[in-house]
Amino acid sequence: MSKTKITYGVMGAGVFGSVIANLISQNHKALIFSQREDALKAINIHKQIKGIQIQNNITATDDPAYFTETCTVIFVLVRSKDFRSKIQNLSKFLTPAHILIHGIKGFDLKDLNLDNLQENKSIYRDDVFTMSDVIEQETVVKRIGCISGPNLAAEINKGELAATVIASKFNEVIAIGKRALSAPNFKVFSNPDIKAVELTGALKNIMAIAAGAIDGLGYGYNAKALLISRGLSEMIWIGKTMGYSPNAFLGLAGIGDLIATCSSPTSRNFTLGYQIATEDTDFKKQEDYSKEVVEGVRTIQIINALAKTYTFRAPITQTLYKIIFEKMPIKEGIDYLMHFPLHKDVDFLEG
Repeated sequence: MSKTKITYGVMGAGVFGSVIANLISQNHKALIFSQREDALKAINIHKQIKGIQIQNNITATDDPAYFTETCTVIFVLVRSKDFRSKIQNLSKFLTPAHILIHGIKGFDLKDLNLDNLQENKSIYRDDVFTMSDVIEQETVVKRIGCISGPNLAAEINKGELAATVIASKFNEVIAIGKRALSAPNFKVFSNPDIKAVELTGALKNIMAIAAGAIDGLGYGYNAKALLISRGLSEMIWIGKTMGYSPNAFLGLAGIGDLIATCSSPTSRNFTLGYQIATEDTDFKKQEDYSKEVVEGVRTIQIINALAKTYTFRAPITQTLYKIIFEKMPIKEGIDYLMHFPLHKDVDFLEG
């Protein structure tokens, strides 16, 4: 069978889902699954959604049976808040023959209400799940992967130079993911440690919000470098507390993604931080302002709650929590971090 006849599936018709479908379409057919009537019309009739031109060999369907029968390899690109429910709805159509590769940089709490975390409710490591955990729990699919890295959708959509990481414990999943996404200006790297890659992808969103605030306050490159380096250190310490090796944090899906999202105004998390720093408004209005998902806010809530349970240090995360949810003035938060009693530079490689 010619590779042009192979159909890859994309679950989710947001910006990133549409961009990934366009990448796939350079070498293969792609089928997008969405149950939003406006998205189906935009993709199938107008060939444009959210300002993104959709290629002719991409179609969309709202039929889960047809979608899963047509596509054995499915890229799942829906927000973490809805991930479990959407996977549950699709699960009866999935078989062990399917391969699922998600691109979600966030966490799932299953039976816990996120709002309860603001009421000093203790949560534990076993309460927090990555998206690959959710797929394992809710489906019969075994071959699971994730895509992570500095994947700023606007740049990828323009065909600018970019790269990503596909992580999976299955070499077959990595190979298939590479075959689907590789393009002249888009390089795909591999990593076998899927859980660590998922963790670093989620944590960097926190630092991107902080970076946006740094820019919004008018600080310069020295401050940005300080934030990125201390942010990386904090991410690694959180990872070690949760039982993960620092290795993934030092690669493209870690520091590479961290640099990109802390530097680009096209990053949703960066933009939210910038807006919080520059506009006299509450968080709910900022949430309304953002046209796309800001995963970092959920992650701040979850990591802040974990830090209380395990008493590990996460000063940037905890300060952002106070700024967003407890109305701490941003400049007071910056002052707190500058006087935080920590003076050793590289400490996360010890112990």
